[in-house]
Amino acid sequence: MKEMTRVAQLRTASEFRDHLRASGVTLEFDEAVQSGADSPLAQPYVLGDRTIGNRFAILPMEGWDATPDGRPSELTTRRWKRFGLSGAKLIFGGEAVTARLEYRGNPNGLTLTRETQQDMAALLATLVDAHEERFGTSDDLLVGLQLSDAGRFTRPFDTKKPEPRVLYHHPILDRTVGLAADAPVLTDDDIARTIDDLVHTAVLAQQIGVGFVDVKHCHGYLGHEVLSAVDRPGRYGSSFENRTRFLREVVAGIRSEAPGLDIGVRLSAFDFVPFRAGADGTGEPAPFTGDRYPYAFGGDGTGVGIDLTEPLAFLDTLAELGIRLVCITGGCGYYNYHIIRPCFIPSKGSYLPPEEPLLGVARLVSVTAELKRLRPQLTYVVSGLSYLQEWLPNVAQAIVRNGHADFAGIGRMAISYPEMVADVLAGRPLQRNRVCRACSRCTTAPRHGLVSGCYLTDPFYRARPEFEQVEQLLRS
Repeated sequence: MKEMTRVAQLRTASEFRDHLRASGVTLEFDEAVQSGADSPLAQPYVLGDRTIGNRFAILPMEGWDATPDGRPSELTTRRWKRFGLSGAKLIFGGEAVTARLEYRGNPNGLTLTRETQQDMAALLATLVDAHEERFGTSDDLLVGLQLSDAGRFTRPFDTKKPEPRVLYHHPILDRTVGLAADAPVLTDDDIARTIDDLVHTAVLAQQIGVGFVDVKHCHGYLGHEVLSAVDRPGRYGSSFENRTRFLREVVAGIRSEAPGLDIGVRLSAFDFVPFRAGADGTGEPAPFTGDRYPYAFGGDGTGVGIDLTEPLAFLDTLAELGIRLVCITGGCGYYNYHIIRPCFIPSKGSYLPPEEPLLGVARLVSVTAELKRLRPQLTYVVSGLSYLQEWLPNVAQAIVRNGHADFAGIGRMAISYPEMVADVLAGRPLQRNRVCRACSRCTTAPRHGLVSGCYLTDPFYRARPEFEQVEQLLRS
């Protein structure tokens, strides 16, 4: 593996620019970050009949810290309160929430059912109340909830026991979840029942005051897998029309049963073939048979390239359905993490980065910019920015100022330093000791059945018993 420069070593704007140039990375960048009312990141955004107070968005993340019956725990509540204190005015999905326990990606994922509805209402109120107390109003705050089904990566009751719900047999991924070649796939009736469940959850979300629901189509979960079901027969596979039927039927159900509830979509707009560790531990594409790799939505068939033809058609479908809000991401953290979550140090057990991580950031930014250029009628949230560390505000400002995205999404950084948003907007110096360093501890922990959190910079998680367990995992 080629030695890479840590972003934390780049202490001045000129050093960061020089590193981008030396690494062959094209990434827009403002040397000075503005604050106050004239800042591009402080500008309000009108979405339908709502005004969103600034251009920062908190991205949905799973904390692996709900109770076994799907209710928020004290750790979940702490995280959501910090989202409210962050200063971001768009909470894009908050967290992945399932309609049933058996749809969860981990045994400590949130569910929204009649039984948990009041707990989820209290969780939402915690976020909103914290925001009002710190910033005076929540009138310009828009909070969503991400509707999820982990699909192929379902582990609802035991992290060591996958219970995959798959739409088709995948020649590479089946082995990673221990799926036998003759194991049954979800039937069309199974998918229809899942759609009904998601619609019911959307109704419950509307009842507790959620502003919108994110119909998740990313990161290898069910909504994303249906987009790549090119070999599947029946109503939900093969043709593009059939592969978007899941989306259209979920949306139709929500519009019928929860009229007035806004809808957004987080989309993996491109995907690559699964990666594996090579001889020296560096990630490399897994081999596949045939001349083309057909299972990457937004892929060009090589397994490592991008073709935006179908993603653009998907965005056209969103527009036809009256959906404007879309968050662009890519790939799947389970099998090609470097294109969704660029980092310097991978989670324990994963492959080493096969590229300069800033290339991964630039890829996500450029894809978002190209989609916005070609389909400007939609509202875009860009993701993948946390690896920029101190330079996140500089790049985020340039992206928004140049009109290449409407909102800058904050993911891992919202775990270590949610108040970065408020500090940037107020013109306060960044607290360098709280900046996310892309060390992957927040991913290593849940991959090994522990709660997620920033075990590097947050004293709260450093004081927890899981801290030493995570450090032992990293040393082993």
